Amino acid sequence: MKKYIFLLVLATQSVSAQYTDINIVKEVKVKNKGVVVSAHPLASEAGAKVMKMGGNAYDAIVATQYALAVVYPQAGNIGGGGFLVGVKNNGEKFTIDYRETAPRKASRDMYLDKNGKANTDLSQNGRLAVGIPGSIAGSYATLKYCKLPMEKIIQPAIDLAEKGFAITDLEANMLNSQREKFQKHNQSPIIFVKDAPWKGGDILVQKDLAETLKLIQKQGAKGFYEGKTAALLVAEMKRGNGIITLEDLKNYKVAERKALEFEYKGNNVVSMPLPSSGGLLLAQMLRMASFENLEKYQQNSKEAVQIMVEAERRAFADRAEYMGDPDFIQDKTSYLISDEYLKSRWKSFSFNKATPSAEVGNIIKQPNESTQTTHISVLDKDGNAASVTTTLNGYYGSKVLVNGAGFFLNNEMDDFSIKPGVPNMFGAVGGEANAIQPNKRMLSSMTPTILLKNGKPYMVVGTPGGTTIPTSVYQSIVDVVDFKLNANMTVNAPKFHHQWLPETVSYEKNFPENVIKDLEKLGYKPERIDHIGKTEVITIDENGTIHAVADGRGDDSVAVE
Repeated sequence: MKKYIFLLVLATQSVSAQYTDINIVKEVKVKNKGVVVSAHPLASEAGAKVMKMGGNAYDAIVATQYALAVVYPQAGNIGGGGFLVGVKNNGEKFTIDYRETAPRKASRDMYLDKNGKANTDLSQNGRLAVGIPGSIAGSYATLKYCKLPMEKIIQPAIDLAEKGFAITDLEANMLNSQREKFQKHNQSPIIFVKDAPWKGGDILVQKDLAETLKLIQKQGAKGFYEGKTAALLVAEMKRGNGIITLEDLKNYKVAERKALEFEYKGNNVVSMPLPSSGGLLLAQMLRMASFENLEKYQQNSKEAVQIMVEAERRAFADRAEYMGDPDFIQDKTSYLISDEYLKSRWKSFSFNKATPSAEVGNIIKQPNESTQTTHISVLDKDGNAASVTTTLNGYYGSKVLVNGAGFFLNNEMDDFSIKPGVPNMFGAVGGEANAIQPNKRMLSSMTPTILLKNGKPYMVVGTPGGTTIPTSVYQSIVDVVDFKLNANMTVNAPKFHHQWLPETVSYEKNFPENVIKDLEKLGYKPERIDHIGKTEVITIDENGTIHAVADGRGDDSVAVE
């Protein structure tokens, strides 16, 4: 992994100044300081900057989100949505659901052809794939927990967009890989396509995006959901087969939900409820695995992996059957995480063999697809914690850039069951509970999570990665709580993943080969992949030492207040 060991020098107020010196910091240990961990060093620095100005964790999380929309366009966004889990230092717990919703003209069979076959290209690419964005509404719903006004919180992102910044090698490679798709799905030239290939160090200036952010700064959420920006977004819809209207935008609302809480070995786990499947899956997987006393084993040992994979298998089968937007379905969370139910699910577990997925659900063949999201973990000096996962869904979402406004639109409609039984781009099968309906939120895997010990933050964790998100957060918690590993060993150890269907176990390429072979003898079919997620972890020990670690799989970075 390439690391840039330069001192980060924030640009001055001169319009010509650019952000060209980047410091990727992978690990920090501090006391009595705020920390931010995100996918990009400039975004983490933006969050730290507002804390230095007197802001708290929630100011920092909003500033970082806006900055990611500029410096990390593959997933950072204002054209997508996400979830926030917060725990204030007075013990108050809250969540903000700013997941995208289906447009009013959406219908159950909108992605089926005349023969009833699902057309996943329409749900994954172009204007028809776009859900109503929630990110801006989410930032304003967070504002009541902040200390600073939005005009100050959003300013670092405006500076980055207006003045420009040097892109990293990884971002250059990503932009080059998407060139043809950008050209296919945009009728006008866009700044992300240029004559020569992008290379690390190239300066990216986003004037249109800067103007969009200024409108939000001056007009609030109405600067996005109404007026010029809304008109540009709807005009973009009309250039293709998009169905979002001005009315859809004006009527978008966040949902503030009661956090999903459960106990795990003396820790209070605070996570996201439905329509995130993540918190519910996390509760199921941790509780089922606890039946086998995981602490007896070691990280990535044969026994630990087998137990954890079998818990994943059963939980993901339930995801397809029961999970969706709680405003549209019967929410069975309490039943699904009850000891009685989970013990009945676990009866078929055996150390002697893999449980056939057919025993916990109906087999349907699925493709393997890529994943992309982004996560931010924040803790301030006063003990306020925030965990946020936000997304466009795929890399650069629908690949459609709003002409004149400078931001990418999501392809989140693919997270619905576009035809029950047909997998989405992450290979997840869904059922009727997640079928498309107007104004409905699509089921998500995002799992922003905070662990409390004796009522105070002990761990702040989350990751991108589509359906690998809940399993990566699951592994991170087990590593810290059961295996007593530090944050660095938790984040950077090789990961594995299983999701019921397909009936394979994915392993990162550096996963212990002897463990893979031992499990293969028991019937676990291996699949080797480059990487799983980019986990951002903050832990706090009994002495108050904060250990913040950014994932080594990307440009992820820690910043300190």
